[in-house]
Amino acid sequence: MNENEFQPQSEQESELESEPEITEPEETLTGFIDQLRNQLKQVFFGQDQVVDQVLATFLAGGHVLLEGKPGLGKTHLVIALANAFGGNFSRIQFTPDLMPSDVTGFTLYEMQSQTFQVKKGPVFTNLLLADEINRAPAKTQAALLEVMQEQQVTIDGESHELTAPFMTLATQNPIEQEGTYPLPEAQLDRFLMKVVIDYPEANDEAIIVSHVTSGAGLDPETVQKICDADTIIEAQQRVANVRCVPEVITYAVNIVRATRMAQGISLGAGTRGAISLIKIAKAIAVMQGRDFVTPADVKFASLPVLRHRVQLAPELAISGQNVDDAVTAIVASVEAPRI
Repeated sequence: MNENEFQPQSEQESELESEPEITEPEETLTGFIDQLRNQLKQVFFGQDQVVDQVLATFLAGGHVLLEGKPGLGKTHLVIALANAFGGNFSRIQFTPDLMPSDVTGFTLYEMQSQTFQVKKGPVFTNLLLADEINRAPAKTQAALLEVMQEQQVTIDGESHELTAPFMTLATQNPIEQEGTYPLPEAQLDRFLMKVVIDYPEANDEAIIVSHVTSGAGLDPETVQKICDADTIIEAQQRVANVRCVPEVITYAVNIVRATRMAQGISLGAGTRGAISLIKIAKAIAVMQGRDFVTPADVKFASLPVLRHRVQLAPELAISGQNVDDAVTAIVASVEAPRI
């Protein structure tokens, strides 16, 4: 992430002086974010943008959909993040025979006590890795809807709250489509970002191979704990309190509305898309050491926030253009405010 890209302009400073004052992000807050980033990069090497996007989603209190080919370290990234703040980690391997109760939990009658006992599922954790989520049928995928939206699970009519912080990181393979079930729009909309993980650069890939084959490895268990869950919760609250002037909010709304009117788009982003843009933009601002959002923050967040909320019309899809190309063109067509 280019820090200079997010520096405020003089016009922004004069406008923001009239806004109500809030406490600027403390050095300890931005410092621990930098430490988090550095710890993750030790085991998830050569994917700096992916690390920043996942951290931004975590700080915004959202969930992320990771799309990438096997063997690119997605599981390493999740385990490393959990170890960095001492959180709990669970993994669910989604398969066609996976049942909703395997995800959320169930009630079981115990003969000794002659009572029904709740057996909590793997969703009761801090970081949940839903591996190959599109390999399970829709009814099993839907088991995550309440968890991701409300951070609670209903088992036999009784609601059980999850312990904060909670984040779902779901993975899917973009190549193997046989035996998969496409995620419905309602499920996709729950993810704040869709992050695409590509192969690392040649130099980075050579370093990875060297580390692993020399015995040094890239073990996520070596990641040091640099904060606790309370620090993460506080950081998420600070992100939510970052100020955003009406002009920037209007800019985010205009981008989302442009996806609905663009030619070649069969399904545009909904209001949750604009909300997600602002949430991620606030997280980016904090990661840059600022307590206000700039239009550049919104623009930077647009592609990973909107790519899974937009569907191409068949005539555009067969022309060879992909969703990323369409979203990039739409964002470029919307004029950013000068504030």
